[in-house]
Amino acid sequence: MPFGECTVTLEDVAYQLSLPIDGEPVSGCLSEFENFMENGRPAWVWFCELFGELPPQNKVKQMTVCYTWFHERFRVLPADATDDIVRIYARAYIMMLLSSQLFADKNANRVHLRWLPYVASLEDLGRYSWGSAALAWLYRCLLSWNKQKRCQLGWATAASQVQP
Repeated sequence: MPFGECTVTLEDVAYQLSLPIDGEPVSGCLSEFENFMENGRPAWVWFCELFGELPPQNKVKQMTVCYTWFHERFRVLPADATDDIVRIYARAYIMMLLSSQLFADKNANRVHLRWLPYVASLEDLGRYSWGSAALAWLYRCLLSWNKQKRCQLGWATAASQVQP
């Protein structure tokens, strides 16, 4: 690589973010993903099953939910929470992290339902190669940014500023 140039590698992602780079791929359709949901189940039905409720209509836009609704609704875990309630709050927290930090884009203020298949089974989250997916997302955002489209890079902005 020419002097003065650098790139973020998979090893960088694994080291700096402590994300697994081995495992099953994080894959799916970025648009029209609801057509590929498990057993053809509508995304909002699945959302209600996983979170026990639907957000108000004014907090929904297409297949996303306003981040503030998640934050306000799931910010504080009740002291008397059952195991099922703890799982709901864990799913909400993970959905917020995925949408606003690891895979942020210009809509970082929204939580996308594309993550439902991953948070449905909390026990299976560790089997995926999240580092590989994060790196692919970074390169996707850089390509979009290079084409003069807005793409907020989330963690990648901070990672790119780290000096060796």
